[in-house]
Amino acid sequence: MIRDFTIGIEEEYQLINPETRDLSSSVDLIYDDAVKLLGEQVKPEMHQCMIEVGTLVCDSAREAKDDLFHLRRTISDLAEKQGLKIVAASTHPFANWAGQKISEHERYHKLVEDMQILSRSLLIFGTHVHVGLEDREMAIQIMNAARYFLPHLLTLTTSSPFWRGIETGLKSYRCEIFKKYPRTEIPDYFNSRGEYDAFINLLIKTNCIDNGKRIWWDMRPHPIYPTLEFRICDIPTRAEDSIAVAALIQAIVAKLHKLIKANLGFRLYRRALIQENKWRALRYGLDGKLIDFGKQMEVPTRDLIYELMDFVDDVVDELGSRKEINHILKILKEGTSADRQIAVFKESGGDYKAVVDHLIQETMAHDRADVTQTVGTLI
Repeated sequence: MIRDFTIGIEEEYQLINPETRDLSSSVDLIYDDAVKLLGEQVKPEMHQCMIEVGTLVCDSAREAKDDLFHLRRTISDLAEKQGLKIVAASTHPFANWAGQKISEHERYHKLVEDMQILSRSLLIFGTHVHVGLEDREMAIQIMNAARYFLPHLLTLTTSSPFWRGIETGLKSYRCEIFKKYPRTEIPDYFNSRGEYDAFINLLIKTNCIDNGKRIWWDMRPHPIYPTLEFRICDIPTRAEDSIAVAALIQAIVAKLHKLIKANLGFRLYRRALIQENKWRALRYGLDGKLIDFGKQMEVPTRDLIYELMDFVDDVVDELGSRKEINHILKILKEGTSADRQIAVFKESGGDYKAVVDHLIQETMAHDRADVTQTVGTLI
């Protein structure tokens, strides 16, 4: 059983040929061994140059850290045995989607049949964070309020500034690729769980979707598990950054739960307004400004992240995540993966392979000695 405020993290890794630095459609070389070691914590994705892992259901950010480090190390070791490397970043700096092989799975072939070129060109890599919530009605209320913070979370994780050998000028080009799919972006708010269920059932009845998994919003109540799933983030290249953002997401959910239980309201904003902040987040990352809709003014993004940390401060110690959330301060100081990729690109005179080498190194930069095996329940 998933309890309130448990955490689960899913990450999608690139498989890299270290000689060419290009993507390698080689998941079949490591998948069987990965399943032997990790069981249901690993699965293939639509493109054969990608592999996905998921932590166990963890009671704390600290527990999630141990498991995530273990997953990255296991996949990295298996890849290296096959002459491959892994990268955690939401786009590859120069790879061409047209050359990638699609996994032989009925689900993915159906997606390609339905979405055509949109599926084949969806060569992006992300991270999803699940927070346990037993009360499905409460999950809708928290989703309504938490939508406001989705752009803030994106600014902390941007890792996709390049696309097919082009410096895009955006910090998260992944967002622009994914928005081509239907039923993506920021969700609108719903007055109740019943209203949400009626919406899903209408789409199923009219053959828009066959199940709730075809809702790909930046946040959603998971269609199977009793979790609220945050899907807005790029995948951070540094594992420590992933943990810090997951801890912040957990704290946001816990704080909003606390407010709702105390019958304290949180102002809800229309999707169109939050989309304005999402654009600023994917364009400028931490270096831009977001709109404080309450004050009706622009505010430097870093200032709003500090405010967000203050907002959740009274639940952090209850969750036991003070150390993990304090790592957000390091992200604010040093920037995100996108910032460092751009710096490497400029320092190398525009060498995309140098960017890939940097990503390979940074993906596994965490201390292997910190990794300990955890025991829990699969998401």
